[in-house]
Amino acid sequence: MAVSFKYWNDCVDPDDLEAMWKDPAVQAEWLNAGETNGSKIHLSRDCDGQPYLTQTEIKAVAGIIVQRHFVSQIDSDMLCTIATLESDRQPLAAQYNKKTKETMLGIMQILPKTAEWLVRDLGYRSYEISSNSKVLHKPFINVYLGAAYLKWLSNYDQKERCEEFMVRAYKGGTKKATHKSTLPYWKRYLAVKESLPSRKVFEVGPSSASASSSAVSNTKDPVHTTWDSRTSIEDMEDMWNHPNVSKEWTKSAEKRGEVRFSHDAEKRPYLSRVELKAVSEIILSKHFSTRRVKPTVLCAIAEIVSMRFVNRVGQHTGLMGIDYPTARWLYKDGSYRAYTVESVEDLSKPFVAVYFGAAYLAWLSDYEGRERTPQFVVQAYFAEPQKVNLQETGPHWLKFEEALSCYEDVKKEEGNCTIL
Repeated sequence: MAVSFKYWNDCVDPDDLEAMWKDPAVQAEWLNAGETNGSKIHLSRDCDGQPYLTQTEIKAVAGIIVQRHFVSQIDSDMLCTIATLESDRQPLAAQYNKKTKETMLGIMQILPKTAEWLVRDLGYRSYEISSNSKVLHKPFINVYLGAAYLKWLSNYDQKERCEEFMVRAYKGGTKKATHKSTLPYWKRYLAVKESLPSRKVFEVGPSSASASSSAVSNTKDPVHTTWDSRTSIEDMEDMWNHPNVSKEWTKSAEKRGEVRFSHDAEKRPYLSRVELKAVSEIILSKHFSTRRVKPTVLCAIAEIVSMRFVNRVGQHTGLMGIDYPTARWLYKDGSYRAYTVESVEDLSKPFVAVYFGAAYLAWLSDYEGRERTPQFVVQAYFAEPQKVNLQETGPHWLKFEEALSCYEDVKKEEGNCTIL
């Protein structure tokens, strides 16, 4: 049976629909079109009767996806532009490739096998992706997977890639990212991106919502997240019992059950140094009592790789910059199972991120069955153990020592291991 969408309600989850209502531009567009919050929202139709997303709607979908899952990693305008080029923003678009005998689906034209790979191997499981490829026609799912694929392309072959490489590889595959065949696509991309409505800071929180519906105001905010939404009850109790954290939270008028993350000017959640040190101390005391890794080591690494941001910075995942495959390997083969890691999003939880960062340090400290020096361990964390060269990767150690000074006075004693 063919897929058919008449209303937004047919192709999005209730939470996603409410997030759309929270966007001021979408809200204004829908209200002007006679739509009512709480009723079914009609999808726009082209002259052939095919549903499509307006520029306002695709910008909102892309913004929500980026804010929830790809902060500081993917440009929402890139998603909007590719959606326009690939499908003219039509969720039911399908294109059959006679050469490969495969069909690309949805707004971002995702191959079913690519979707399966992103979910199975890279851990992108924020949305339920069944074996039925029809779900790929749903806008939020399709854009989420398109963003995940672009994120993978951004660090293809362990190299930070430019926008042009990502866009051309999206069109023709990584082997044709520099081939003349993808150059016209890149030029069209630049033209379409330039024509997009002027860029605005995208917000999904209460501060940007003027909807009168109480259902909207009570929706869980994907931007202004709380500690409690990403931390177990037991770990939150340990945080409240930590004297420095309790003092800081009480001074900030935080309440049990709804402790807010600090946010920077761009509304990105981050940990204070007091919070980060407390998480590190709790993790090490409860799960690594036989190891000699110091809490300050974890804090210094977090300073370097994430600047203490909860989500991601650049190519780094979570507080400790541990990617999903590494965390999953530590969990499955390294028997580090105090915390579960089932998806990339798990690594945006402070305790989970610090736990697997500590686990990786512990593993590196005995790399290949040999007790390793602090310099080796720290530099291997950043440069991979097989690539460590104490002279060539020296800057990593210098950055580490500088970050460490924010948490303790580093005492350099000949022959004494100060960090492990």
